[in-house]
Amino acid sequence: MAEQLTGLADDRALLGRTSTAERVSDILRSRIADGYFPPGTRLSEDSIGGALGVSRNTLREAFRLLTHERLLVHELNRGVFVRVLTVEDVEDIYRTRILVECAVVRGLGEPPYGVAGLAAAVAEGRSAVAENDWKAVGTANIHFHRELVTLAGSERTDELMRSVFAELRLAFHVVDDPRRLHEPYLARNRQILRALENGDKNEAEKLLEVYLADSLERVVEVYRRRVGEGDQGAAAAGPV
Repeated sequence: MAEQLTGLADDRALLGRTSTAERVSDILRSRIADGYFPPGTRLSEDSIGGALGVSRNTLREAFRLLTHERLLVHELNRGVFVRVLTVEDVEDIYRTRILVECAVVRGLGEPPYGVAGLAAAVAEGRSAVAENDWKAVGTANIHFHRELVTLAGSERTDELMRSVFAELRLAFHVVDDPRRLHEPYLARNRQILRALENGDKNEAEKLLEVYLADSLERVVEVYRRRVGEGDQGAAAAGPV
């Protein structure tokens, strides 16, 4: 887990002089969303606190916040772990995504729309494909949908969906063939982007609704199979 700790040390500068549990939780949430900490990983207070240069009390409060967001779980006498999702969790995540993301697109005003962030995420996905890095493709996909949500111009919606997208990353870890999951959605992201570039939010919403329904079916299919095998994707990872 040296790579993860090195990344956290790089994030230390984000804390500045006003280190707070909220900022630490922001960093850890982002790291979870980007796939650095797989489900089942035990988070070591000493290692992470040392990497970020924060006190044990500050880190514990950050852990508490992320536990409240359902990203971490505290197990008595064992420590804090990145949460392993259930099938029901995955279904609920997608219900939330469908409600929020489709509503964001439906509620857009008159074009043109500010789609630069969406275009950057599409380009990020293409670059990841060129490097055959399917984990990075999944990250680019999450970035695309995060940028889509920002079109609402609502800090509250952004905050809500940051946690949802971090949970979504935990679901992606269970997928046994990430290329099969993510590759079809590269083209779909481009289609949604093109519709919004053309000012057609109705078409974009239709594309998005089908997209999310198909993605839910695929991820739940994998989850049910893995749960049936007695494996929810959380091999006991070492502490970080």
